[in-house]
Amino acid sequence: MIRSILSVGGWTLVSRVTGFARDVVMAAVMGAGPMADAFVVAFRLPNHFRAIFGEGAFNTAFVPAYAGLSEAGAPGAAKGFADRIFALMLVVQLALLALALPLMPLVVRGLAPGFSEDPERFALAVSLTRITFPYLLFMTLVTLVSGILNAHRRFAAAAGAPVLLNLAMLAALALAFLFPNAAYAAAWGVAVSGVLQFALVWWDARRAGIAPGLARPALRDPAMTKFFKVLGPAVIGSAGFQIAAFADTIIASLLPTGAVSALYYADRLYQLPFGVIAIAAGTVLLPEMSRRIAAGDVAGAHAAQNRAAGFSLALSAPFTVAFLTLPGLIMAALFQRGAFSAEDAARAAEVLAAYGLALPAVVLVRSAVPSFTARQDTMTPLWASLSAILVNVALKLVLTGPYGVTGLALATAISQWVNLAILVGLAWRRGWTAPGRTLGLTVLGVALACAALALLALYGLPLADRLVPALPHGREIAVLGLLGLAGAALYGLLLLGFLYGVGVRLRRR
Repeated sequence: MIRSILSVGGWTLVSRVTGFARDVVMAAVMGAGPMADAFVVAFRLPNHFRAIFGEGAFNTAFVPAYAGLSEAGAPGAAKGFADRIFALMLVVQLALLALALPLMPLVVRGLAPGFSEDPERFALAVSLTRITFPYLLFMTLVTLVSGILNAHRRFAAAAGAPVLLNLAMLAALALAFLFPNAAYAAAWGVAVSGVLQFALVWWDARRAGIAPGLARPALRDPAMTKFFKVLGPAVIGSAGFQIAAFADTIIASLLPTGAVSALYYADRLYQLPFGVIAIAAGTVLLPEMSRRIAAGDVAGAHAAQNRAAGFSLALSAPFTVAFLTLPGLIMAALFQRGAFSAEDAARAAEVLAAYGLALPAVVLVRSAVPSFTARQDTMTPLWASLSAILVNVALKLVLTGPYGVTGLALATAISQWVNLAILVGLAWRRGWTAPGRTLGLTVLGVALACAALALLALYGLPLADRLVPALPHGREIAVLGLLGLAGAALYGLLLLGFLYGVGVRLRRR
């Protein structure tokens, strides 16, 4: 298991690094103007549908059913089930593609109504989305084949497939001179990456002798019936978050040019610590709590939850401080070059600061949800999430007026804290969580270390500016790197020193 975790973690890290490189190149080539706005919409549309019907919802329904058939000693039944699902998903996706392509102007108008006021940007978004939309078909099939591979404990190909998206887009942007503009190049990179990712997982599955084939779907099959019963609620749960994402895109399209791009680039940075820290903690915590609760060790399950929450908070808190105190420097250092102007960086920096407020909550939510899912209660997290989404969408409509695109991120931040409060409150009432002294001391230590880190950021920036000499390129990166190294050392020493000192005192009692 450790080898599999390291394999998945290593490929996830490669994906994050190459994804960041992709965004840096995108910003330099396309900037944050009409071209970038049109591409972001074209990129987001298939990804919204993929997130709703693909990865999360589909895996929740398919993987347990397939693994159950395989573990029951019926490999033929599992293979037949996979073949029928594969055929059904292929037919559905082809029908969706055939329907969406001619109706793409209506689809884009629904997702980005503000683009209608700018005929050139609207026409570009329609053309780009027609190129990127087939990506949904291939990624749906990638999700299915990846689920089969994971059920057979083959993780590398499925974990490495997303890297191909970043590499394909980087290659396409490098050849942008062959296309009408850079946005077309990036869109074709997305489309080609879908084919490449499917080819990779299909090759691995075929090599293992578990690649699915085509079989006539039998909707009255008990396995299929159970699959759809689980898929329905899972789709609703996945759709909740995507509704807020749709709302972001729709409202941002009504704002001045560049709002969609500013939201995208800030969100990409916000997703970095979330993707590495929160998802990893939630993935490890769920089976640990499930195993302990099944064995009757409820106290051990709660202790594991406290350790995961404290660990996640300690790792994510420095990012929160950086996003709140140095958003302008971060955006300038990472993205301000080429077509991405200082004005673009300043707009995205305001959004990043607002996202920073959400980061502690969104990280802790991943540690709070296992209180319910480890006890096979999936409805409570669903309702908590949908309640937070309602708050999110309502606040977006209220805050966008006075704060513009930053209001969208502020609404997301508030709704994440609402989600966390609902989960923790309900778990506390049911006795399904028990925050202990160790977690409390960790929170206190993190708060003190973060206060010192914030002071370093605020008062150290002028000093770092003086220490770093004038450079023809990359001066902001040097300043950010200097502050980052100093901040990491200060934060680590203070937090570890505090926890060690408290630990020594507790042992003496």
